[in-house]
Amino acid sequence: MRSTADRIRQAVSFEIIGLAVVTPLFAWIFAHPLDEMGVLALIGATLATGWNYVFNLCFDHALMRWRGSPRKSLALRVAHAVLFELTLLVVLLPVFAWWLEISLWAALVMDMAFALFYMGYAFVFTWGYDSLFPPEGAGKT
Repeated sequence: MRSTADRIRQAVSFEIIGLAVVTPLFAWIFAHPLDEMGVLALIGATLATGWNYVFNLCFDHALMRWRGSPRKSLALRVAHAVLFELTLLVVLLPVFAWWLEISLWAALVMDMAFALFYMGYAFVFTWGYDSLFPPEGAGKT
């Protein structure tokens, strides 16, 4: 298990590195100024973090009511991840469109690109973090 301090270090480093990579990359890909994209990425990361807490709390309560346990099978984990990403997409879509003054369609494309980036980034980051800072009781991978 990881300590609270380690979890905080992991979350903060995940967000800082993610923002440092995604901001210039997406500013270039989507041809928007770096400062506009930086603020959007920061807003998105903040909303995603808050939504993650609320979504997981609601999902676990629903599982407790439905199954009597918050434990997740592989199928439930996949459903959880997909539902989280879809609901986050709905939450962020109007924010993207409003902040960048773009159509909902353009915002959807951009929002989906962010989601795909962060799914891949989360996989790579977590693997790297676990290799550099293995959880207590685990060897280096």
